[in-house]
Amino acid sequence: MDFAIGVILLLTFFALAWYCIKGYNLMIGFLVITILWTVLPLLGTLFVSEEFLKAHPVLMFEGGKGLVQILNRIYQAAPEGWGTTLVNVCWGAWFGRVLMDTGIASTLIRKTVELGGDKPVVTISLLNLVTALIFTSMTGAGPVIAIGVIVLPILMSLGVPKAIAMFSFMGSVAAGIYLNPVNFAQYRAFFIKPSDMPDFTLGWYASHWGYAALAIMLVVTTLLAMFYLGRSKSHRQWAAQTRTPQAAQKDAPIYTLILPVVPVILNIAFNFSVIGGFVIAGFSALFLCGRMSGTFRENCQLVNKLYYEGVVDTAPLVGFLLTLPMFNAVAVYASPYFNVVIGGIMPKSELIVCVVFAVLLFMGLFRGPMTLVGCGAATLGVLSNVSKFSVPFLYGVFAIPTITVNIGCCITQSWVAWGLAYTKVESRDFLKLSIPNAYATGILQYAAVYLFLTGFGAAWMVG
Repeated sequence: MDFAIGVILLLTFFALAWYCIKGYNLMIGFLVITILWTVLPLLGTLFVSEEFLKAHPVLMFEGGKGLVQILNRIYQAAPEGWGTTLVNVCWGAWFGRVLMDTGIASTLIRKTVELGGDKPVVTISLLNLVTALIFTSMTGAGPVIAIGVIVLPILMSLGVPKAIAMFSFMGSVAAGIYLNPVNFAQYRAFFIKPSDMPDFTLGWYASHWGYAALAIMLVVTTLLAMFYLGRSKSHRQWAAQTRTPQAAQKDAPIYTLILPVVPVILNIAFNFSVIGGFVIAGFSALFLCGRMSGTFRENCQLVNKLYYEGVVDTAPLVGFLLTLPMFNAVAVYASPYFNVVIGGIMPKSELIVCVVFAVLLFMGLFRGPMTLVGCGAATLGVLSNVSKFSVPFLYGVFAIPTITVNIGCCITQSWVAWGLAYTKVESRDFLKLSIPNAYATGILQYAAVYLFLTGFGAAWMVG
């Protein structure tokens, strides 16, 4: 009977994968799968053997009181435990809005273009670097679009074909996400609670693998953009006009251009609070750029407006993040049944995991079973519960399809979909450029995972 329940659970897993690929609402999908994975494993305890229950004590509960405790753990305690992640997301979105409103982000872009002159290759390289640095602190569809309406017309006016401009910009955005403290906190929560492994900080992650992951994606994206550009026919004109806020039209003071990376530097160098970094850098930007020159009431209204706009940017993500921890919690009760069906074939070697995931990188597209912001959360739940790997290793394994593939080149990503419509690039033309980049980048990043993050689990436990 345990095998039959395991097969049914596996079928629901594939159904979730199909659901995510079709682009349906992730919040509802994970809520439904959580309910199914609650009912099936607990109902199965009425039919499985006593030996099976003794081998998996997590499934043993005594009467109604034990059942209520399990349900409370899944549907109440799990979402509550993600409060820190949600707070980081909201404050990060506010900081992104501050950088847009003060004109700091747009000034960075314009100064970069002035430095590159009329040489497309130099300008692409510099813009990719600056875009990656900007998105080490900014996140969300709103900031990506706000920067995109500046960067994309600039590239195309220099003769860069629109598909190459799109591919290069989206790849550099994804590169910056590898060191973004908001995204790190969001993805980290898939694996552990902060209290479970307090030493697995952004600073530790950055020095052991994060810097390498960002550098690999930035360099490969830039080199491929240059290669594609060399083989293409340039077009000197592009009709679309940028639409940026009035504040973005004025240059921000030069000394404020360091502020986008201040929260990241503080967190990595001093393990300083992520939110504290956003508050310090955000209010510094508002004061130094003259946005807080009104009355106290007007200043309060401005801060409130920017916070509101930032939270609106992240609203769909917040709903998903409130549902996901329920699924993570319920996966513990489903894992014994999965172990019966596929435990014998799941990879136990870190090298094999890296090779398999590198080969199957395409499954990170379309919210597939490799990306954490899609069905990959279910894959993680299965893999982590039937095989024992260190948290840093698993983080690196799943971050690559989530960031390099899904964020950088998947047409279901909101800002990629916006970019395709904005530049009028065909999906197939964008994917022809971005998928080779995803594989070239991903393979090198998995090599870095194996070199820098394997064997760490045992040392972590000893330490």
